[in-house]
Amino acid sequence: MPRANLTLTIPEHVWIGEISRTHPAATVRILAALAGDDAGVGLAEITSENLSSILADIEASDAVVELDILRQQSDEALIQFETTTPLLLFPIQDSGVPLEMPFTIEEGEAIWEVTAPQRRLSELGTQFEQFGIPFTVNEIHRRIEPTQLLTDTQLELVRAAIEQGYYDTPRRCSLTDLAAESDLAKSTCSETLHRAEEKIIKQFVENLPDSTPAERP
Repeated sequence: MPRANLTLTIPEHVWIGEISRTHPAATVRILAALAGDDAGVGLAEITSENLSSILADIEASDAVVELDILRQQSDEALIQFETTTPLLLFPIQDSGVPLEMPFTIEEGEAIWEVTAPQRRLSELGTQFEQFGIPFTVNEIHRRIEPTQLLTDTQLELVRAAIEQGYYDTPRRCSLTDLAAESDLAKSTCSETLHRAEEKIIKQFVENLPDSTPAERP
C-alpha cells in the first residue's frame, strides 16, 4: 500500500499557521485531533523559548474558543484546544485517508505521513486543492509488511542471518554456522533462505519506478 510524506503549507487565514509563522522558532506537535461539523478539538505539545507569548497568542485568537493548559514547563506545554476552523482535518474526512499522529507544524508548514490506496491519495490531493491548501509530495513508496511477504519461518531465518552477519562484507557467519544457530539442516537452511531472498528481490524490483526513457516524437 502506498505511503506518502507530504509538506502542507497552512493558509494565512488559519490560526495555527499564523501562530507558527509569528513564532518561527516554535515547534507544535499535534498529538490527537477530532473534527466535528462546526468545530475541532486538538491535543498539542508546544516547544518554544517564548512559551508564555505563544500561549497568549493562541488564547487571543478568535478561532480558538477554548484553551486548556494541561502541563507547562519552562519551554514546553501540553494543551488541549477547541477551534472553529479545523481546516487541515476537512480533507482527511472527505478523502477517507487516516492521518497518522503525531505530526509537526513549524513556520506555517505541516509534515504529514499517510498510508492509503492510490485512489484515496489522489482524492486527498483533490481535497487539498478544493480547500486551498498548497502541498508538496516529498516521497511516496509502497509499504510492505514483512509478514505479508514471508512465512514466519522465512522471516525468522532472514532476521537471524542479518543478526549473525551472514550478509555482512566480509561475511561474519557461514551458511553452516547459520544452520547450526537456527537448528536446521544445512540443506533446509539454504533452501529456506533462497526462497525468502527470491521473494524479497522480486518484490523490490517490482516496486522500482519505471526508468524506461520516454520515446522522442
